[in-house]
Amino acid sequence: MYKLLIVDDEPQILEGMKRTLDWGKYGFDSIETSETYDGAISKAVEFMPDLAIFDVCIGKHRGYDAIKKLNELRLQSNYIIMSGYGEFQYALEALRCGAKDYLLKPVERSKLQHIVEKIIVEDLHGTIEGAELDDVDKDPVLGVRYDSLSKLTNRILLMVKAEYAQNINLKSVAERFRMNGTYLGQLFLKEAQIKFSEYLMAYRMLRAKERIQSTDEKIVSIALSVGYPNLNYFYSHFHTYFDKSPSDLRRKE
Repeated sequence: MYKLLIVDDEPQILEGMKRTLDWGKYGFDSIETSETYDGAISKAVEFMPDLAIFDVCIGKHRGYDAIKKLNELRLQSNYIIMSGYGEFQYALEALRCGAKDYLLKPVERSKLQHIVEKIIVEDLHGTIEGAELDDVDKDPVLGVRYDSLSKLTNRILLMVKAEYAQNINLKSVAERFRMNGTYLGQLFLKEAQIKFSEYLMAYRMLRAKERIQSTDEKIVSIALSVGYPNLNYFYSHFHTYFDKSPSDLRRKE
């Protein structure tokens, strides 16, 4: 019923994306792939995909340029962009060109599933058997749907999701928007009902909890992976947020 196009210049990623979801279960009975920019444009025009997933970097080309080109050709499709940590500015450009969302590499199955389900329901007007659609697109910290928030707040949340492992703060975010940090913080607090610093900490804690429960990584490695070079600082925040230590949480699992 639906057609899917996946574009990445690495063949193993193309194969991995084809296996990440049971695409047939979601109604995608035709899947095409491309490893090049020109090939992607040609296949998109010929194949007319309902959903196209682009890597943000396709050789020397950019995925958002492909989306721009297809928009100019008036191709009716829905786009998802894939990007690495250092490529988030490219991902933002893709969002400006109409991409529905982005996936941070390595792609997590649950996040891909949520984005695909949202597109099927909201853009392709399909249905998903057994899916709890009200929870498909809720922010994990705020507990509200992203479409209930302003574009500005959504962009801030996207930055946090992409860069929580790095040295991100309200000042650096405000500089990207060319806004006063205090004013931006007030706008975020008014809508999110939580300070930016509190949101960032909560998001980092949730990501840390996921890794503690699903991997055997050392706590120090997990702390670094969620933006805490100081292990004592990480332990303090974790205990404050969950009322238990990382080790206690792992033992109970």
